[in-house]
Amino acid sequence: MTESKTVITKVDDGVGRITLNRPESMNTFSTELARGLCDSLEAMESDPSVVVVVLDGAGKNFSTGIDLKEFLSKERHEIRDFLRLMDRHNNVLFSMSKPVIASVQGYTLANGAGLALACDFIVAAENAVFGTTAINVGLICLEPGYQLSRWIGPKRALQYVLTGDFIHAEEALKLGIAYRVVPPEKLEEATMEFAKKLAKKSPLALKTGKRGLQQIESLPLERAIEAAGERFAALAATEDAREGLEAFLGKREPVWRGR
Repeated sequence: MTESKTVITKVDDGVGRITLNRPESMNTFSTELARGLCDSLEAMESDPSVVVVVLDGAGKNFSTGIDLKEFLSKERHEIRDFLRLMDRHNNVLFSMSKPVIASVQGYTLANGAGLALACDFIVAAENAVFGTTAINVGLICLEPGYQLSRWIGPKRALQYVLTGDFIHAEEALKLGIAYRVVPPEKLEEATMEFAKKLAKKSPLALKTGKRGLQQIESLPLERAIEAAGERFAALAATEDAREGLEAFLGKREPVWRGR
């Protein structure tokens, strides 16, 4: 396990874990945290021992967005570069081939909501509260709102972006934002159970599924079918695909080799 002041990482049995570690500041995004988060995500992506990544927050809250004190300390000419760093994790997450699970509790607001929504799955505690709340301080959650719209559609996302209304855990489950909602004391157990389930799958199949759906999402139907077929054929030609089929027919556990 490696540690820094604002981000903690560890890898165990195919699961990489990244913890936002500013609990005294509700895990708000500072320059150090933003850089540490992106560095950690990139390290997990390049680590062959990691199949699935779990992202969580230390303390009672996942993240309540950007550190407003640091934000206010910036001169006008510094704001754009500062915000570019605050948003960089979204590009990193989109480029990752490995599934990323956000494990959230407490307040998950503004940039923190955008971070959770940019992940592939969200496992939430019953006390989790999501919100695109920048409107309440005279700003606007455009990037988190975009991530929200990918889950619930642009018109409904606009309602939350312009009102700043909260989305509580059970509502997030109904909207399809949360994969699962559990009592707070069961959050880690439920998250790791799901992560370990995914970690047992073929890493090549997971990568093909995530990359493939990203590719075909905006394609016309005919091209989407063709692109899906191309990716499936490439996967079917791998050693791991043969191993998976032979293991199934032989009623044994497969041994994935990543080729």
